[in-house]
Amino acid sequence: MTTVLLVEDDPAIAQPLTRALQREGYEVRPAPTGGAAVAAFGENGAEITLVILDLGLPDLDGLEVCRRIRAAGKDLPVLMLTARTDEADFVVGLDAGADDYVAKPFRMAELLARVRALLRRRVPALMEIGGVRVETGSRRVEVDGVEVTLSNKEFELLRVMMSRAGQVVTREEILSEVWNDPTMKTSKTLDMHMSWLRRKIARSAANGRDRADQRISTVRGVGFRFETD
Repeated sequence: MTTVLLVEDDPAIAQPLTRALQREGYEVRPAPTGGAAVAAFGENGAEITLVILDLGLPDLDGLEVCRRIRAAGKDLPVLMLTARTDEADFVVGLDAGADDYVAKPFRMAELLARVRALLRRRVPALMEIGGVRVETGSRRVEVDGVEVTLSNKEFELLRVMMSRAGQVVTREEILSEVWNDPTMKTSKTLDMHMSWLRRKIARSAANGRDRADQRISTVRGVGFRFETD
């Protein structure tokens, strides 16, 4: 589960943003102040995957929070929210350790796209779930210890699904990330490639049992989910 620490003191922004992130399948942990954000890292920082950090906070400002996160050696994406539009402010935020920024007021779709982009950059070099092993650098895939050959699109599909294992990934998100075209809603291209991918990772070398549906489930009318059990 991807856990987002949302550091925002304005409920008019924090509440709808929390709901939007939860609809995307993320767990959201709110922190209304900079002090609460710093404390969250002291208590369970290892569980936090990404930080959305408001620049203007009532106690510690976002720049100081970001500096403390980096000083603690936390290498995780930080997306900064700011009402300031001066280029110098953006530069200062990036120099403090932020990975990206979004200016207020923002469009929710744009912010969610920035979140997905930051998480994609942090896909681990090795992913291993349920007998499927993916080495992203060498683009090697093993299923139950046996190497399988995937096409480029099949590999990208598997990478996207495994990087968000346990979450529902919508058809639009997959089409955007793999084909760079979220408008292909009526296309059968995704269904065909998903079928081919399922077939290639279906057989269990250990006992010959078909595990296609157990590994990648269809969430009817929404998208797909790579199962973690």
